[in-house]
Amino acid sequence: MKARLSLCNEVLRPLPLAAQCEAAARMGYDALELAPFTLTDDPTQLDAAAARQVAATAAGHGLRISSLHWLLVQPKGLSLVTDDAALRQRTLDLLRRLIDFCAACGGEVLVHGSPGQRSPGPGQSVADACLRLESALAELAPHAAAAGVVYCLEPLGRFETPVINTVAEAAALVDRVGSPALRTMLDVSAASLSESEPVHTVLQRFLASGHIAHVQLNDRNRRGPGQGDTDQRPVLQTLKTQGYAGWMAVEPFDYLPDGLGCAEASVRHVRELWETV
Repeated sequence: MKARLSLCNEVLRPLPLAAQCEAAARMGYDALELAPFTLTDDPTQLDAAAARQVAATAAGHGLRISSLHWLLVQPKGLSLVTDDAALRQRTLDLLRRLIDFCAACGGEVLVHGSPGQRSPGPGQSVADACLRLESALAELAPHAAAAGVVYCLEPLGRFETPVINTVAEAAALVDRVGSPALRTMLDVSAASLSESEPVHTVLQRFLASGHIAHVQLNDRNRRGPGQGDTDQRPVLQTLKTQGYAGWMAVEPFDYLPDGLGCAEASVRHVRELWETV
């Protein structure tokens, strides 16, 4: 069983997309996970033609587009939990566009992190923000289902947002919505900081329950896998043992020694571990 490894493409900025693809393929990645803000300053303009061009660029280097993440970085000021109906609608409209864009790129998954755009505003409670987020995701799920992609709510660290910090919280929301197109995922760094159990224990439980559709690999220190004290072996062992066939995306935030060096060290570490677990 071969690990399907994707690289979050912001790691290789400011290289143009073609150069990112060339580098990622040379290092041994199978795909890129795209952050829309790396493609354009205005993701509201991303369309099927742009998706075809992106997919062709990746394919020219033997890569796929696996997924999208960092969905709401641009334009600024978006929110799914606001009580401003017009702003909420603009945010939903962009996400529907990105769902279509992902599908047209050949991507399988969208990862909804975006901590600022789901965090409570002034005077707003966490409970209210959670309810509004759930309502918004319930609206997006049918669109994702129609497009043939999976929309994943990402649990994030408490230092980023108080809204959905554990896989259990995300899974409960997913169950309430009840759409096969809405699932959750696990980010090793975030889980290392937020979960009360070992990361691989959480992963095992929610893989078995069918909630997890995507995994991001990194260290609790927010560097690449293998660049800190987070042992990736139990995580990879769990994925391999349970026959996980989804994407594993390398997503560091602190690039050591730089983006290219971090990406290369990360894929080497994961590939070597995968062969021995």
